[in-house]
Amino acid sequence: MAADQKPDMTPWVALLRGVNVGGANTVPMAPLRAGCAALGWLDVRSYIASGNLVFHARPGNLAGQLQEVIRLEFGLSVEVLVLPGLQFHAAVVRCPFDPVEAKHVHGFFLWSEPDVDWPLFEALRLPDEELSVAGWVVWLHAPQGIGRSKLAEKMPKVLRGATMTARNLNTLSALVGLLDAGPTGRGMPR
Repeated sequence: MAADQKPDMTPWVALLRGVNVGGANTVPMAPLRAGCAALGWLDVRSYIASGNLVFHARPGNLAGQLQEVIRLEFGLSVEVLVLPGLQFHAAVVRCPFDPVEAKHVHGFFLWSEPDVDWPLFEALRLPDEELSVAGWVVWLHAPQGIGRSKLAEKMPKVLRGATMTARNLNTLSALVGLLDAGPTGRGMPR
């Protein structure tokens, strides 16, 4: 454990919904990390600019705290999902698909379990597309690419009533790598 790492700090992953997409909801990562550090969070790291953070903190209303940092620093109201590192790690390694290209699998992380409209799924899907529901994570395998998938575009209608944010398997694997590296490169406590 690093000298500045407190024993009661646990690893977390934060997924910000809809930031830095198409020029909207601009949240620069360096000031965001600094704002999180000001909360007392340790080892705050971001992965690409689409709103992915790995950090260590004491349990609490971490999503609310992060939303307040974003509101104060950037004047934005952004939905934030914060997951315990172990829970996030377990969800990603249990991805039910082993794609040829990891970018063709997306994990949709939901704030609550979805009500799946299976008839709409069947109507929209390409013959080789697959969907797997694992509680608060829904996996979409679109071998022809997410950009060609009508299903991917309509996921808010397929997953009725669920607030969600999606990441491709490359991004999710990179976040697991940050968790595994731990604050000092020694790995995440298991």
